[in-house]
Parts: sequence; structure tokens; C-alpha cells
Amino acid sequence: MIEPPDDSKVGLKKVLGTTQLWAIAVGMVISGQYFGWNYGWGVAGTTGFLVSVLLVTVLYLTFIFSYTELTTSIPEAGGPFAYAFRAIGPVGGFVAGFATLVDFVLAPPAIAMALGSYANFLNPAIPVLTTAIIAYIVFIAINLFGMKESANFSLLVTTLSVAEILVFMLLIFPAFKTENFLANSSITANGVFAGIPFAIWFFVAIEGVAMLAEEVENPHKTIPKGYISAILTLVILSIGIMILSGGVGDWRLLSEIDHPLPETLAMALGAGNAWSKIFTSLGLFGLIASFHGNTIGYSRQIYALARGGYLPDFLAKVNRRYQTPHWALIIGGLVGFLAIFSGKTDQIIIMSVLGAIVMYIMSMISLFILRKKEPNLIRPYKAPFYPVFPFIALMLSVLCLVAIIYYNQALSSIFFIVLFICTSIFVFFGKKFIKVSVK
Repeated sequence: MIEPPDDSKVGLKKVLGTTQLWAIAVGMVISGQYFGWNYGWGVAGTTGFLVSVLLVTVLYLTFIFSYTELTTSIPEAGGPFAYAFRAIGPVGGFVAGFATLVDFVLAPPAIAMALGSYANFLNPAIPVLTTAIIAYIVFIAINLFGMKESANFSLLVTTLSVAEILVFMLLIFPAFKTENFLANSSITANGVFAGIPFAIWFFVAIEGVAMLAEEVENPHKTIPKGYISAILTLVILSIGIMILSGGVGDWRLLSEIDHPLPETLAMALGAGNAWSKIFTSLGLFGLIASFHGNTIGYSRQIYALARGGYLPDFLAKVNRRYQTPHWALIIGGLVGFLAIFSGKTDQIIIMSVLGAIVMYIMSMISLFILRKKEPNLIRPYKAPFYPVFPFIALMLSVLCLVAIIYYNQALSSIFFIVLFICTSIFVFFGKKFIKVSVK
């Protein structure tokens, strides 16, 4: 009988194809269609927020088409951390890794609270917090049993979620009135910029596919197909939901709740209509898909950072039987779980988005540096319209970061103070533990 390999030598298994990658990419994000974005109406109104969404849509289209070059050229589980390390060095890798962790560790708590809110809408006797706790336990467990099983689960729930949103739009379309969408709203610069973090919530986390690159079969072909099909799917769903929902009734009633879609159906079809309850039950699939996808994302980032020496060694251990990073899943889950108690859903969303935007900036800077630093790097997919697309993505990311900081100064201060402290500790004490080198 052959002895099983040591944990530290067990790697991630290549099991993901194009369809599964599309499902994970859309699944990581699709909860953003179900909740969170509607807080943008509260600060920008429907028309101002529409401008925010269109601006952010341009950001994501140019970003994903550019980011895919990095993912296919350097298909490592570290994703943004790996790109920044190779382009900028250890400190750049640390900043990108920190930002990515904030992005993916803080997205699940917001989704867990939304899951609780949807369950509470179905049955007020079910406490929101209880559902959030159960979600963490269940989905960490699912992810412990192997990537192939997790990917197949993602494919199922993501397909159901996309189908449900299409049905939702068909059901509310007859009740849509342009005058409702335009009522009590105007386009102002303040509103547009204040709405940006909630517009980003429509798309944030799609970049997490990069962290699955080591588990993709034929990554040079599979990743571009999966990424591009996913972003196009999300653009159609996001704009459709936001416009149609805003025209059903008084949108102001939907701007501060964690279950806007069931309430929209109640407006369109009547409060007692069976479709509202049915949709809420099925709507849990969309939230489940994102919770599941983001759990995969944060665990792979923690695993990659630990493997590179940025985090304790034990977090890089892979389960012998299932080939999943079990300690990364558990510890990341505990940190995210604690975040449930630290603030409201909109505050958690803003912190997650801050991490994402900093990571986008680091990634686009890395792309430009690597084009000059490593012109002979094998690039199976190249960013179209280079350097225009990555430049647009970089400039819009900077604009979004400035807007988020300006309108959320307290939360932004917390984010950057913690980033500064952690980076300083790394510079003075952590560099000696780095195990990776620039190739």
C-alpha cells in the first residue's frame, strides 16, 4: 500500500472546464443581483444610479478583457497577489493579497445576512442571524469535499439563479412604467459618485476566477471563454434588473432592505401573490451560489498567500483525500463570520468593494509593468486594444476609489490604516519568510 503524500506536497486538482468556470464566475457575483445594489438608489436615486451602473459596467468590461491576459499568462491560485509579486515585488504582492482578502473574506458575511433576510421574509419566525450562522457551517463543509463536487454544485445553483432572474424580469415587465422610474430622482454628480460602491456590487468578485487558475483544465483556452461569457451574462442581468425594478412602483420603498426582488414582485403582482413567496424560496439559490463561490475564492487566496510565506504555513496545507485547502477554508470562514457582528450590510459591502478596487488598480499596474518587464512572457490571450482598455480600467478604478473614499471617509480610514499597519509589519518583519521568487 502506497503511503499518501505529505500535506505540504499535495496540490490542487485540475478539474474545471469552461461551463463550470462560467458557473463559478457568475455564481461568485450573482447575489449582487438579489440585494445590495438597491442601496445605491438611496444615495443616488434611480436615474443617478443608472449612470453609476453604466460607468461601472465600462470599468468591468475593460477590466475583465485586460485582467484575462494576466490570468492566462500566470495561471496561479494567488491571482492578483501572484501578478503583483511578479511585476512589483514582495511589497506589491502583499498589498494586492491584502486587498483581495478583504474583498473575498468580507463578501460572504454580507451574503449571509441577505440569506437570513430572505429566509426571514419567508418565515418571520426564522432569525436572520441563525440563517447566517448555518450558511457558514454548511458551505465550508461543502467546499471541504473537493473542487469537482463544489464546481458541479455551483453549476446547478448558478443555472437555477440565472433562470430565476430571467423569469423575474418577465413577471415584472408588464408593471413597468417609465414615470415610476423617473419619479423623485435626478442626476447629480454627488449622487452618481455616492452610488458607485453599490454599482460595483453588481459585478464584484468576478475576478475571483483567477484564484482557480491552478484547478482549470487547459487554462489558456478555458479561462478567456469562462471569464468573457460570465461578464456578458452579468451585464445583461444587472442592467435589466435595475431598470425594470425601478419602474414597478415607488422605488424608495426598496432602497434600504436586503430583499428588494421579492418586494418588487409584491408591488407588481400584489402582496398576497404566490409568486412572491415562490421567488423568495428560489431566490435563495442565487445567494447560495455567491456564498459558495466566494468561499472558494477566499480559501484559494489564503492558501496561495500561505504557500508563498505571507501567512502561517498551516494555512497552505491541502487535505490528502479531497485535495482542498481545509485550514484556509475554516480560518477564513471564522474571520468572515466575525464580520457579521461588526456592522450593517451596506458597510460590509463598502469595505469589500474597497478591497476589490485597490486590487483592480494593482492588477492593471502589474499588467503595464509586465508588458515592459517581460515582453517575452507567453501570453495565450492578450488584452484587446492595448493599452486603451487597461488604461480605461485603471483610470475608472482610481476614480471609483476616490469617490468611495470621499463618501465613506470613516470606513475608508479603517481600511487604509489597517493596510498601512499590516504592510509596515510585513516590510520590517515579514520579508524573510517569503518562499516565492520572481520567475
